[in-house]
Formats: sequence, structure tokens, C-alpha cells
Amino acid sequence: MSRVGKYPVPVPSGVTVQIAGAEFIAKGKLGESRMPLSDEVETTIEGSEIWVKPKSETKRARMMWGTTRALINNMVKGVSDGFTVNLEINGVGYRAAVDGKNLKLALGYSHDIDYPIPDDVTMKCEKPTAISITGRDKQIVGQLAAEIRSFRGPEPYKGKGIKYSTETILRKEGKKK
Repeated sequence: MSRVGKYPVPVPSGVTVQIAGAEFIAKGKLGESRMPLSDEVETTIEGSEIWVKPKSETKRARMMWGTTRALINNMVKGVSDGFTVNLEINGVGYRAAVDGKNLKLALGYSHDIDYPIPDDVTMKCEKPTAISITGRDKQIVGQLAAEIRSFRGPEPYKGKGIKYSTETILRKEGKKK
């Protein structure tokens, strides 16, 4: 039995949810999100809770049970509060700045990297060494953070590069004399 799927998804105030055919729609202060629903699960709205149940006991239906519940939960949280990923930049001369619809990164290469910011995501640089990525879609926010981090991942000797603010770098000892 799914440990995730058996719990209902609470709908906070200010968020409206509806099921239109085989599509789930969530509207909130941060916009609207849509998701196609799987044929293997049955989704119902009861009051201010959303229940997801499998239609059969097949392996695929049980897999989609927890997955669908988690995706719906992320959509509801996204349109009400949004998701934020913070990145830190370590290294001499490494900087980031938001320039219109582009994120300009100086990461020690011979050229600056211009990364286009998608429409439904906002990026802020409070300091030149900190990037804050905010949006309503958890998958897109995480994907953007991973792509930006991949331009110069943290290295284990000096810790230079881009890392998540919650990440700890396992440091290595330098070479011996």
C-alpha cells in the first residue's frame, strides 16, 4: 500500500481546484497549473481535501497512486506559496547578476555565460554570490537550479563553484610534500 497516496492533499484557502475530464487544474495567487490525470487512479475533491485512489490493484495503478498524489500536492503548494531554490557561488571573481530576462554568470571562463530566464520563473541576486530561483512549478525550478549549478559544479579541494545553499561539500586534503 502506498504510504504517500493514502493521505489526502489539503487545499489551502485562496486556491481553487477542479477536475475537468482527465485534467487537474489548480488556480492560486501565483497563477494556474494544469496536469493530465492517469487512467489508473481515481481523483476526487471532498470539501477542502483531494483524495487519490487506485482503480485496480495492478502494479502500475499502485505506482501511479503515490506519484499522482505527490504531483497534485506540489501543484497546490506551487500555486499558493511557490517553490524557491537558493544557490551560492564560491570563488575569486565568480559573480552572478540579473540583466533583464537573462542571468549573467562570470565563473572564471574566458566568457560570461548568459542564461535566459523563463517567463514563469523569477530569479534574484541579492548579493553577487547568491542566486534565488522562485516559481510555481517545482520541477522547472529544480531543473533550472541544476542547469545553473552544472556550469561550474563545486570542486572538493577549495570548494569553488556553484552549490545549493543546503548542500555541504565533502572537502579533500591537498597533495602532500
